[in-house]
Amino acid sequence: MHKQVKISKGLDINLKGKPALKISQAPRSSKYVVRPTEFYGINPRLSVRVGDHVDAGQPLFYHKYIDKIKFTSPVSGTIEDIIRGERRKILKIVIKADPQDSFKEFKVSDPEQLDKAQILDLLLESGLFATIKQRPYDLIANPEDEPKAIFVSAFDSAPLGVDYSFALKDKMKSFAKGLKALTKLTSGKVYLITDGRKATDFDKMEGVEIIKAFGPHPVGNVSVSVEKFEPISKGDRIWTVNPADVAMIGEFFETGRYNPARNIALAGSKVKEPMYYSIKTGADLSAFLKDKLVDDDVRIISGNVLTGSNITKDQFLNFYDNEVTVIPLGKKPRFMGWLPFIGKNRKGFYKFGFSPKELDLDASLYGEERAFVMNEEYEAVMPLDIYPVHLLKAALLGDVEKMEQLGILEVAPEDFALVDYINSSKIEAQELIRKGLDIMQVEIG
Repeated sequence: MHKQVKISKGLDINLKGKPALKISQAPRSSKYVVRPTEFYGINPRLSVRVGDHVDAGQPLFYHKYIDKIKFTSPVSGTIEDIIRGERRKILKIVIKADPQDSFKEFKVSDPEQLDKAQILDLLLESGLFATIKQRPYDLIANPEDEPKAIFVSAFDSAPLGVDYSFALKDKMKSFAKGLKALTKLTSGKVYLITDGRKATDFDKMEGVEIIKAFGPHPVGNVSVSVEKFEPISKGDRIWTVNPADVAMIGEFFETGRYNPARNIALAGSKVKEPMYYSIKTGADLSAFLKDKLVDDDVRIISGNVLTGSNITKDQFLNFYDNEVTVIPLGKKPRFMGWLPFIGKNRKGFYKFGFSPKELDLDASLYGEERAFVMNEEYEAVMPLDIYPVHLLKAALLGDVEKMEQLGILEVAPEDFALVDYINSSKIEAQELIRKGLDIMQVEIG
């Protein structure tokens, strides 16, 4: 019997540009980039120099304070450049790719025949451990910790979110093997969150607890299920893994090769033909997006519209992202633009429980930052048992005691994405929660 989680608070945003259920092969990029800044909270130390040749799966850098955590090359090629910022901070490692990949070979076997230490060593050496994050703090997990449980959400409920039942349809055997590897990493349970609205191959997975999720976004977020089934207390650690990365882990134990290829969604109203593409992380998006966009008046987002990062066509696919979304930039001023109900695409419609069939929202803010408004609009889209405004104010002040009392250890920035979308203050809630989590990590560890 499957477990269930149901919520009524939240909001489904029906955006124009949903990807068609077909997959095409993206062209191979001439360059790939790995950015240490994507791996939040790590202090990188280089393992390569400009001019070195690397195989796919060969270490590029490691975590200064936990040197077992390594970050490896997605392709084989030559280190073309190492770009640094202020205080020689490493921003990008640019790899000029070979025409065809050569791989570093790892000695692997079926995860059922390996113990926890052996699986951890292989994940750390291959760079795949970087796909495992922990709660609290939403950082790369510490391999020395014992996780209370591991959660995998195969239900992306965000606007234009990835349909993992389609994107991973040809990788279900690898996915199942990846789950077996994860079960060896905890003495607790491994939970798999699936879409309660339909039956998928994820519901057939063995050795894990299936959670059928019902309700609007953010029901697919891990925090919703963690709060119900494995609430976090002080000192607890919960590990989370994206389903595409679970399949990648399983494929690694089948082939002995690190191959970060995934089927990503190219979505949004400014895409000529939204669909899925097979591509490697770190790929150059300039070649990938060529001739695929309606025009140049666009906002390109690596990730979804609520939590993704703003990029340009000459940047690269982020390590953790499984979609690229392209929406209108929205440069033109609108009469009385600060009013939430004026215009056919305004977000204020949600307050009345209806909206146009498909929204074509742009990237405009339609207003400037102002004071918090205590009108319970945040609570309407927050299914977690917290007081969002009070927690945001505590984070703004850096009040450690208040943040802990108000439940910051139970959340991640993504849980406040809808707050960013609907709030009247224009204050960046996700940034405040990230700031609060950083403070908490320093203060209580």
